[in-house]
Amino acid sequence: MAGEASIRVTCAQFEPRIGEVARNRETSLTLISQAADEGADLVVLPELCQSGYVIESRKEAFSLAETAPGGPTIEAWIGLARERGIHLVAGFLERDEDRLFNSAVVIGPDGIIGTYRKNHLWDAEALFFERGNRNFPIFHTPFGRLGVLICYDGWFPEAWRLLALAGADIVCVPTNWVPMPKQPQGLPAMANLLCMTAAHVNSFVVAACDRIGTERGQPFIGQSLIVDHTGWPVAGPASMDQPAMISAEVDLAAARRGRNWNSFNQIVRDRRSDLYGETLGSAAIPDLQ
Repeated sequence: MAGEASIRVTCAQFEPRIGEVARNRETSLTLISQAADEGADLVVLPELCQSGYVIESRKEAFSLAETAPGGPTIEAWIGLARERGIHLVAGFLERDEDRLFNSAVVIGPDGIIGTYRKNHLWDAEALFFERGNRNFPIFHTPFGRLGVLICYDGWFPEAWRLLALAGADIVCVPTNWVPMPKQPQGLPAMANLLCMTAAHVNSFVVAACDRIGTERGQPFIGQSLIVDHTGWPVAGPASMDQPAMISAEVDLAAARRGRNWNSFNQIVRDRRSDLYGETLGSAAIPDLQ
């Protein structure tokens, strides 16, 4: 896989269950192994798939949290990634001393590459989690530069753009999308439209893995998808209510080259930084290749 720009990406959509950490872990390991059997280089799992999503108290949240490294689910994921020679992006409930984060771990065959902590908290998440404090990092892999967003992060164009400016070739989105008000029949879910638009206007691949089911009265909408750099889905959207494994071959070198739309226009370089800050006020370092 090293040095290759074309990779097989799989999103493993399933139904985590709140509090059933051992069951969620075993389900995730089965799905990762299935994806590896089918040739996956990179597997994406849903948001908080280790713990479940609808938390009722801080006491419950702390009881479900894990550290990275060290947590039993994290260590199991590390072991399987090493055994199968794959990369993995997976959502989990992270504990860092007396703080909790809605996080995603990025794992390769050699172990943890890094952890992203959700920057934009949705609804009651604010009762339990701290906001991320690591900006929007890029994780370097043999196949390219990988960024991560989690669910509600995707409603902020700035988040996607900062990853593009930092050189992301692919953005993985562990998510727990919920129904949006007044969703018209016959149109894609708003979350799908946001992923497609972000991929198009930033010329990178987006792999978004949602969950399914209803947890403590909260329904989730599935519809995981993989979008290439042109903005069109190459896998999915998956079912709204059934487990699904969606996969696609994506060319990350083509995504980088694709920022040149014609002889005159390059979608990242054409930004009017004379009218607004190059990095939107963040400390990110642009990589405008």
